[in-house]
Amino acid sequence: MAQRPDGALFEERDGAGGWRPVTARDFDARVVRVAKGLVARGLAPGDHVGIMAHTSLEWSVLDWACWAAGLVPVPLYETSSAEQVRWSCEDAHVRLLVVEDDAMAAAVAAFRSEVPTLDDVLALSQDALGSLEAQGATVADAEIARRRSLATLADVATVIYTSGTTGNPKGVELTHGNFVDLCANAIAKMHEVLAGSSRTLLFMPMAHVFARFISVVVVPAGSVLAHASSTATLLDDLASFRPTFLLAVPRVFEKVYNSSEQRAAEQGRVKIFHWAVASGIRWSRALDSRRGPGPVLRARHRLADALVLRRLRTALGGDTQWAISGGAPLGERLGHFFRSVGVTVLEGYGLTETTAPVTVNVPGHVVIGTVGPPLPGSAVRIADDGEVLVRGPGVFRGYHGNDQATREAFDDGWFRTGDLGALDGDGMLTITGRKKEIIVTAGGKNVAPAVLEDRVRAHALVSQCVVVGDARPFVGALITLDAEALPGWLAVHGKPELTVEQAATDPDVLAALQQAVDRANQAVSRAESIRKFRILDTDFTVENAYLSNKLGVKRFLVLKDFAGEIDALYADSGKHGF
Repeated sequence: MAQRPDGALFEERDGAGGWRPVTARDFDARVVRVAKGLVARGLAPGDHVGIMAHTSLEWSVLDWACWAAGLVPVPLYETSSAEQVRWSCEDAHVRLLVVEDDAMAAAVAAFRSEVPTLDDVLALSQDALGSLEAQGATVADAEIARRRSLATLADVATVIYTSGTTGNPKGVELTHGNFVDLCANAIAKMHEVLAGSSRTLLFMPMAHVFARFISVVVVPAGSVLAHASSTATLLDDLASFRPTFLLAVPRVFEKVYNSSEQRAAEQGRVKIFHWAVASGIRWSRALDSRRGPGPVLRARHRLADALVLRRLRTALGGDTQWAISGGAPLGERLGHFFRSVGVTVLEGYGLTETTAPVTVNVPGHVVIGTVGPPLPGSAVRIADDGEVLVRGPGVFRGYHGNDQATREAFDDGWFRTGDLGALDGDGMLTITGRKKEIIVTAGGKNVAPAVLEDRVRAHALVSQCVVVGDARPFVGALITLDAEALPGWLAVHGKPELTVEQAATDPDVLAALQQAVDRANQAVSRAESIRKFRILDTDFTVENAYLSNKLGVKRFLVLKDFAGEIDALYADSGKHGF
C-alpha cells in the first residue's frame, strides 16, 4: 500500500452499472477507522472476531481491520448450519460476530446463550461498519499504530474451520508468517498472472481458504480486486469488470461448459458446438506434443473460435487470460477445452492447513492433468502408501485447542494431507484420490473413486456422483440429477413435461448417463470401472447436509443414509454376470 497509495487496490460497484476505484490510501483509512471501533468495543489484542457474510469489499475491510487492531478474524460460511456456527464460535471463543443480515443474526440468537464469550452480534445490513467507525472516533491513531506492531510472523493471523465432513470442524491456525511467506513465493512464480495490470473478480465465499489467500495476495502483488456477492449477476459483473484472471473450484468450470452446451442445444447448434469443442481440445492437446498443431488443426481451431469459442471468452469478460482452479481435480478434458477458448487454467493443489497453494501450474510450465510443481520453499513427497506429504512456509502451526489432532496430522515434520498422489520425473504432482475414500472390492481391487466421480459429474445431467463398492463384487455409483440443467435437456429431447422423478427412469436419460459412465470408465481398468449405477430421487446440497460448505460430498453420511439404495444396486448383480 505504501508503494502506491493513490493506486487502485479495489474496485466497487458505482450504482450506475460501472465500477469505481478504491485507492490504497482510502482503503487503509477505512480499515483504521473500523479498527478503532473494534478497539472502542473493548476487544483486546488476540481476541477472536467471527465473520459470516457475503463476499464483499466490507468483508475485506473487516478482515484487515481485525489485523490492524491486533485481533484474529474467524471466517464462517454463510451456509453453515446453526450447530456448525455455534461449535466454531464456542471452540474459537469468538467475542464479536459480524453477520450479513438480520436473518443470520436471528439464527445466531437461538444459540447465543450457549456461547459465553460471545458479547455481541452485528449485521452488515444494519451498517455494522459505519457503527464501528462512529464508535471509534475517540480512539487515537497511535493506539492502532501500536497494535499493528504487536503481532510477529509466528502469531496466529486467522482460524479457519475445516468443512467437517467426518465430524466437528477443526480450527486451523494460520500465522502471519504463513501468509507473508506464501504470498511472496506465489508472486515470484506467478508474477505474470498476479502483478502489473492484473484484475480479478472474487465470487467464491471468503470463508474458503482459496478465496481468502487471493484476497490477501493481491495487495502485495498490486492486482485490482473486485467482489461479487451473488452468482446471479456474475455474467453481468464479468462483462463490466473485465478481469484478467479468475479463480474458481472445478464445479464452476463444469457449469460454464454445461450451460454453454445447453444453450447451443436450445438454439439447434449442438452439433456445431460439439465439433468446435472437439476441434479445440485436439488443438490444445497438440500444443503439448513435440510437433505442435499442424496447419489443418490450426485452421479448424480458428473456425471453431469464430463459430463458438470466442462467445465463451466474451462471457468470461473478454480479457480473461488465466483461471486458477483448486479444491478438487479439474479433469484433463476441461483443461484443454478452456485453453482452446483462450483461458489457460492453472490447476493447483492445497488445503486449509497449507494456507491454500502448495503446488500450482505456472505460466510457461503448464501440464494439464497435473496440479503443477511445488511453489518455492514448499516440498512434496509421496509416502509408501501413496499419501501426499508436504512441508513448507504455508503449512499451519496446528489445530486450535486440539493437540492430539495436530500430532496425528504430522509425520516427522511432514503434514499428512490425506490425499493420494504421484510425482512425475519433472516434479509435477497428480492427485488421484482421498486416502480415506479408497474402496477395496470383494476381489481385493483398490479403487480411487474421485477419478470416476469427477468424470461422471462433468456430464450436464449430473449434479453429484458417489462411487461405491467397498467389499462388494464390483464398482457401482449413486447419481443425482442436476435440477437446473435437466429442464433444458428434456426440452431439447422433446420431453419437457417430465419431472425430476420421472426423468430418473426415462430411457433417454438413462442412456445419456450410461454414456457418461462409459466415458468415465475409459480412464480406469475394467476391474475399477462402474458396472451399474442408480439415480437417487434427491440431490446432495448444503441445506440437506450431504454437502459440506466447500461443496464436498459427505461420503460417510451418503453411505449411511442411502444404504438401502446401495444394497438394491447389488441385489440382482448375479444376473448381470458379476
